[in-house]
Amino acid sequence: MPHSFATALCLVLVLEGLFLFAAPQAWQRMAEQMRRLDPRQLRLIGAIMVAAGLLLLKLVV
Repeated sequence: MPHSFATALCLVLVLEGLFLFAAPQAWQRMAEQMRRLDPRQLRLIGAIMVAAGLLLLKLVV
């Protein structure tokens, strides 16, 4: 289990790094737009992402 968790975290870093490497200006624009959002909206977006990730994980595993 710890090995799988570490592997998953490494893949997250790779994907995040790819976005920053491939399109840094787009990432900056997105981050600026997110700064303008209400914290409640960000929390809702985060909750939806967590739920989607858990659902996809359940389908894959």
